[in-house]
Amino acid sequence: MSTAPAIPGTDRADITAVPARMVAAWAAHDADAFADLFAPDGTLILPGVYQKGRDQIREFMATAYAGRYRGTRVTGSPIDVKVLGDGAVAVLTEGGVLAPGETELSDEAAIRASWILVKREGRWQLAVYQNCPRD
Repeated sequence: MSTAPAIPGTDRADITAVPARMVAAWAAHDADAFADLFAPDGTLILPGVYQKGRDQIREFMATAYAGRYRGTRVTGSPIDVKVLGDGAVAVLTEGGVLAPGETELSDEAAIRASWILVKREGRWQLAVYQNCPRD
């Protein structure tokens, strides 16, 4: 039986903080902070959306915060962390987008997401973020 390598405590804390950093960037509608979660060549995949690289992600989110995501908040918390190799992990989360004024996430808005994180330049960065409906 093989076991996955353990993640050192400081790395685990930094890894599981990435979703919280996304929640904070979204709450501030800060496209720069959102894009900076990604590696320079990172990829954002949402239903109907494919953006590659920080610049495209930043531009997409700035437009979305001014449009369809105006006034929204996002929730999300890790449900699993899997080591993929040295300096690479997958984080699985559940959450979703709360419409303006909502305090509870509806079943229709609930998502599951896959986050592939790589450690580059001394910090954990998103290589790929992808989500889909939870149900």
